[in-house]
Amino acid sequence: MTPLPSAQQLRYLIALADLRHFGRAAQACAVTQSTLSAGILALERQLDIQLLDRKVGKRVVFTPIGDEVAARARHALESLQAVQDVADASRAPMTGLLRIGVIPTIGPFVAPGLVARLRRQFPQIRLSVNEDLTGNVMDKLVLGRLDLVLLAMPCPCEGTETLPLWRDEFMLVLPARHPLAALNAVPVEQIGTERMILLEDGHCLRDQTLALCRQERGWSTADGEEEFVVTSLYTLVDMVADGLGLALLPRLAVESGILRDLPLVVRPVTGCRAWRTIGLAWRPHAPRAADFRLLAPHIRPPAIVAPPAD
Repeated sequence: MTPLPSAQQLRYLIALADLRHFGRAAQACAVTQSTLSAGILALERQLDIQLLDRKVGKRVVFTPIGDEVAARARHALESLQAVQDVADASRAPMTGLLRIGVIPTIGPFVAPGLVARLRRQFPQIRLSVNEDLTGNVMDKLVLGRLDLVLLAMPCPCEGTETLPLWRDEFMLVLPARHPLAALNAVPVEQIGTERMILLEDGHCLRDQTLALCRQERGWSTADGEEEFVVTSLYTLVDMVADGLGLALLPRLAVESGILRDLPLVVRPVTGCRAWRTIGLAWRPHAPRAADFRLLAPHIRPPAIVAPPAD
């Protein structure tokens, strides 16, 4: 009997097809790059076909048959994961291991209370929470390493089912002595000449900040360059307090007390779509989709009352 490819080999192949980079694919699969490369080579030998075109230099280029095998591998892995999901769901609703991914601009403000509430409400669930950038948690969801993702929309959610939960407004954070602090609300065009401090590349809040600011024609960072790019909301807040620029923060973070006792004020922004939508994403046709929908009311923070964005 011809041996079939293993689930791990399929995961390697799908990660490489999605990311087109050996290092990032290895990271998504939680293995070394050499392990992933060896797994792809072993799969080629086993199938007796060439999955990658290795004549194009360092770029990852799939052969036509490689693309077809990767597409079929994705369906096969989803079906294989569904076998375990069906077994888990059949025992009883809201039981077993639930692997949740969450992004860094939501996790610190939601995850601790969420875990405590779910443990009280559903004691038979075993929770695993993984905090990572949006692209990374979505890769892990597709690869079957996560069951559910809590993230901000709009997002790269193609190929998943999503459920909006609540609207999280963006608030302008600025020093208390800044001229704009005298306003009750700041029109977006008033931000046009200000230096904005941004999160580093990979954070969806960075992209959402840029998208919001660019609604005002002619907006750019000072001198056309981004001088201050940071890795966390806490660092961002400290830099605003030092007078190095202004920033947009989600209301979720502001109401969590992230501003501490710093000499800062927050103001709503008017004249644009100044919010994100917090929601859930999971793989299509997931057997535990009913469980995920049942979780939704427990994920909504009590302080957030605005409905999801249309």
